[in-house]
Amino acid sequence: MPTSVLHQPRQELDNLLEEAGDIVFRLDQQGLLLFASARAIARIGGAVALVGQPLARLLADLDQAQLPPVLASVLESGAPRLLQARVKTADIDIWHELRVSCYRNAGGAPELLVVGRDMTVQHATEERLRHMATHDALTELPNRLLLSDRMRMVIANARRSGQGFAVASIGIDGFKKVNDGLGHPIGDAMLRLAAQRLRKTLRDSDTLARVGGDEFVAILPGTATEAQIKLVTGRLIATLQSPFEIENHTIYVGASVGVSIYPQHAEDEIRLLALADAAMSRAKETGKARAVVYSPAHAGPPQHDISLEAAMFQAVREGEFLLYYQPIVDARTRAIQGFETLMRWKHPTLGMVPPARFIPIAETNGLINLLGAWALKAACVQLKQFEEVAKRNLYISVNISPRQFRNDKFLDVLDDALAFSGLLGEQLVLEITEGTLMIDPVHAESILSKMAERKARIAIDDFGTGYSSLAYLKRFPISVLKIDRTFIRDLPGSQKDGAICNAVLDLAKHLDLSVVAEGVETEEQLQYLQRRGCQYIQGYLTGKPMAANVALAALRDSIHANVVPAELRQVHP
Repeated sequence: MPTSVLHQPRQELDNLLEEAGDIVFRLDQQGLLLFASARAIARIGGAVALVGQPLARLLADLDQAQLPPVLASVLESGAPRLLQARVKTADIDIWHELRVSCYRNAGGAPELLVVGRDMTVQHATEERLRHMATHDALTELPNRLLLSDRMRMVIANARRSGQGFAVASIGIDGFKKVNDGLGHPIGDAMLRLAAQRLRKTLRDSDTLARVGGDEFVAILPGTATEAQIKLVTGRLIATLQSPFEIENHTIYVGASVGVSIYPQHAEDEIRLLALADAAMSRAKETGKARAVVYSPAHAGPPQHDISLEAAMFQAVREGEFLLYYQPIVDARTRAIQGFETLMRWKHPTLGMVPPARFIPIAETNGLINLLGAWALKAACVQLKQFEEVAKRNLYISVNISPRQFRNDKFLDVLDDALAFSGLLGEQLVLEITEGTLMIDPVHAESILSKMAERKARIAIDDFGTGYSSLAYLKRFPISVLKIDRTFIRDLPGSQKDGAICNAVLDLAKHLDLSVVAEGVETEEQLQYLQRRGCQYIQGYLTGKPMAANVALAALRDSIHANVVPAELRQVHP
């Protein structure tokens, strides 16, 4: 608010302040109320006399202590400050963002102005996204992320108490026949009922999560003896053996259960889950509808991964790794704006090895640093060739793995790629997952700031599937959000997925971030996203990952869909 406005006579000033925010206050130097807007009075309760009261008394008890330091800081420095606090109302405490500033009144004395904005919708959106990020959309059970958090808590408690616990991996026998014979809607309905039955079978202190497909995991604190495990697993199997009645269909399935025990089998979450899964696979192999407690005999031989790892080092020497490029297009015009770079491995006998097989191995053995540095430099150079053909500016997007991001030499690799290619920093987007950032937030903040100094843009890949807080959007210099394909796949029919996309797009709009929707495969999905303000689209509808020469052909016409051969745009189930 201009200083000239604040110097107006008090009555005129108070009239002007009425519409400045959801709630508005003027305070003296001691924090006592000199004025409260009509909307503030109505919200807090018209029967309460506000003038003369300390503002702190209007805040929730837990938030009162943070106000005096803020008021003192603003009076001393003259610089405005923001704080979030709950304001007491007649019914509930409501979150507000309070902007505190200092001005001089008509007599020249300093006073404080507090303008509050209702944060109810934003907090509700964050809470909704947090729930969606930690729970399975179909069953409302915890997902892998929340399961991991719960597992760490149970391990910590077990270490303190010395009491063991069990992890049970539960797989539905015969679920594929339901999907294949009756369709996915019936299969989804059965999974929801199965989740409800399993949850009722367990105690409140147990955790049940859905980890994918027809697989569930239960954490069972205090369950460690043979008799206890036999009792619980027997109930789990029995509850899924009862018939399911769904839309005039009577469905019979079963369940196989695998169990690992802390600390007998392992003392870390990843190993416990892996061993329970191995035991469950053993239960299925040996007749199904039974429970098996893990034994070292269940572990499969690791020769396959070892041989694949050896082949990877050979592939680096032989130049078998390739880069493919998937177009990122303007949702309105469909003109190509940039490409995401994707690594591929063409093995002479295995053919195209899926990234899901070789990337985890490269991440473990450190080879990802070498491959990542090569991919970054090659992609930057390739963009120059793309721009020569397109006759306009484009950008390139490159995935950065967790190990690359934590490597001390990463910034040197980035500088080398930009210098070698002559690319401007703003033409490079570096895609990083939420989980990578939150492994070490302090380190992440330092590295991201240095990346931003080089004008490189930061994109959060698979947004909404990783870390469950939105606080990092404020803390880190992020430019782009990429909506994960799991939230796009069932659009426009899925109400829940639509709610997630709308929330992300609204959040990005208010934070001035760009949004790329991944996995767009139909015209209906594109139109749905475009109507809701999504700027960029990526997916099989506008082009699947392609070799550089195919991408160059696409760029000869700005409308990619009109150029790429139909077989390259074909969507496979």
